[in-house]
Amino acid sequence: MTDSDVLQVFLDTRALLRGHFELRSGLHSEEFFQCAQVLQHPRIAARLCQALTDKVRSELGAGVKLDGVIAPAMGGLFVGHEVAKALDVVSIFAEKQEGRLVLRRGFTIAKGASFVVAEDVITRGGRVQETVEIVEGLGGRVTAIAVLVDRSGGKACFKAPVVSLMRMEPVTYEPARCPLCAAGKPVDHPGS
Repeated sequence: MTDSDVLQVFLDTRALLRGHFELRSGLHSEEFFQCAQVLQHPRIAARLCQALTDKVRSELGAGVKLDGVIAPAMGGLFVGHEVAKALDVVSIFAEKQEGRLVLRRGFTIAKGASFVVAEDVITRGGRVQETVEIVEGLGGRVTAIAVLVDRSGGKACFKAPVVSLMRMEPVTYEPARCPLCAAGKPVDHPGS
């Protein structure tokens, strides 16, 4: 799938919103990817995540052994599950507890285990980095970061390669310099 194919799917499912939004990163933007809108369609989600998995396999090569996929909850849950299914490995997730992502529910990561971190959208990559730290803190390795949309334009960097189905860089603003705020447009917090 090309970037334009993926963008069309987001537009068709009304997953790309336009307005004045505060992103999870704290930045403001006129565009917001509400991936829940595209992921609510199981066949479309499976198709997107299969294409993402194909890109991960291509990036890593045939000889790389993977033990699992880990995703930060909430946004990455469906992506992580679908990618893990396509890779035929376990799917686990990290969730918030007292403001930090942690592993719960009996999930474990064995020393030396190789994981892909899956997420729906990254801008700065803070939640992905937290997830990477969980894996590494338990002695595992992160082999790749798999995301549906890299809205950092490739600027979000990690030790492992970032594999995205679509890469773009919508204009973002620091809140103090946001022209939408200056124009008095109300800020929407649609959730992620």
